[in-house]
Amino acid sequence: AGSQPTSFFGPACITMAMINVTNVSVLNNPSRFFSDFQFEVSFECLAPLSEDIEWKLIYVGSAESDEHDQELDSILVGPMQASSYKIVFQADPPDPLKIPSHDLLGVTVILLSGFFREREFIRIGAHSAPCQPQPLASSPASRRLPLRRELSRRQPLAREPLARAA
Repeated sequence: AGSQPTSFFGPACITMAMINVTNVSVLNNPSRFFSDFQFEVSFECLAPLSEDIEWKLIYVGSAESDEHDQELDSILVGPMQASSYKIVFQADPPDPLKIPSHDLLGVTVILLSGFFREREFIRIGAHSAPCQPQPLASSPASRRLPLRRELSRRQPLAREPLARAA
């Protein structure tokens, strides 16, 4: 059975003066840890914009410090006319070597941020739960990279957004 898109939020809209974000869905939920992230972002542009909107996807590598955060990708969308838009934002998975070993598995956060004129106008955060179903050896060396490609999974807990507006 294939995975179904999971919506962060439905009819509620997030508003910047010219942009209403109407929905964000995770297209590949659940997926393997080493699979690309795929988000579908629906929004309305309320007036013509001659400048781009930048979207960034950030993987929070540790709750203790933002030094382990990874910008997975960024895209520019624009210029735009007054209309409804839907984009699919695909980004590489995080590099597990840049995540502290004690933070590799368990709940973390994925942030999708929108920027206009280099100012963040929206930040949508969702919990994600990287896991591995089989027990791992407990030595520090084996924990450095405990994620086995064929077993490691991640499941965005998309029904519980952390924030909707910046």
